[in-house]
Amino acid sequence: MRILSIYLFSLALLATPKGAPAQQEVKADNKKVRSRAKANTAPPTENWGVLDDIKKGLQPSAGTVFQHDEMPDFVRELVRVEWRQGDHFDLWIIRPKVTGKVPAVLYLYNYTDVGERFQDNGWCKRASADGFAAVGFTSALSTNRYRNRPMKQWFVSELQESLGSSVHDVQLILNYLAARGDMDMDHVGMFGMGSGATIAILAAHVDPRIKALDLLDPWGDWPDWLKSSPVVPDTERARYLSPEFLKSVAALDPLDYLPVLKTPSFRLQVTLSDPATPDIAKQRLAKAVSDQSRLVKYTDAQDLLKAWKISGLSGWIKQQMRSQKPKEAALRAEERSTIAR
Repeated sequence: MRILSIYLFSLALLATPKGAPAQQEVKADNKKVRSRAKANTAPPTENWGVLDDIKKGLQPSAGTVFQHDEMPDFVRELVRVEWRQGDHFDLWIIRPKVTGKVPAVLYLYNYTDVGERFQDNGWCKRASADGFAAVGFTSALSTNRYRNRPMKQWFVSELQESLGSSVHDVQLILNYLAARGDMDMDHVGMFGMGSGATIAILAAHVDPRIKALDLLDPWGDWPDWLKSSPVVPDTERARYLSPEFLKSVAALDPLDYLPVLKTPSFRLQVTLSDPATPDIAKQRLAKAVSDQSRLVKYTDAQDLLKAWKISGLSGWIKQQMRSQKPKEAALRAEERSTIAR
């Protein structure tokens, strides 16, 4: 009986024409299911061309404290965050030992920086002096943030991603600081140097929480910068001057945003001898500052150090944030008076 059943089942299979409607429907349904599954599991793409779009392709973590150092004048925390799979990075948060919420300054140096200064007790003491918190981090595709990437990819070769991701980083870092509850988010400043200054300009343009901005030798004016900067290897230069590459970074040129920055306090420091940025690009960036009183020029590095010996690295930006408080208090008093009338 069992043999007969198998024989009859085999005949039924042979009698079914290839590509019969029932089979076609099953195949079509399976294809739809696989397509939907693929669509649901494929991560959305981060939108580097839209600076204030931090929703697509990002899943911010709450942050994990990996290190906590108690010093006489400050507390230093190493917080690891990750909002892109495989791209965790460190925030160094240095908070003065005072009660209540404190104003904060973000520090972002050139893409070659690995964040060693944020572990230096002397730097941390100076940065957190006068009741200010310091928040240090490194940019996307910097020396310690291109893990699992091909060696041929680096900050400039992926310039759109490097800048766009880092601008999104700044906004998400501010979100994290606000969620902590120990920072005065009405008084946030940012210091940027080199490529970090470029990122700071772009971030301040889209995030009004940055109230003071101190810029030193930003990169920009991409057609001229990519054409002549010694940062770009000659063997790679032709690729970066192609219409496709220039188009990809056109919306990320600080030259377009400096004239329209609404940040209450900012200054642009330019070192004339800085080799990274060609003279023509320096001139155009300086000219883009509508209020030339915000522009400070140094002949060379020694000239810059002389100025910093007087006010310190963060002296200017802290002063700007302090001076904003009386103005804001007066505005709030005027608003209350208007409502009372």
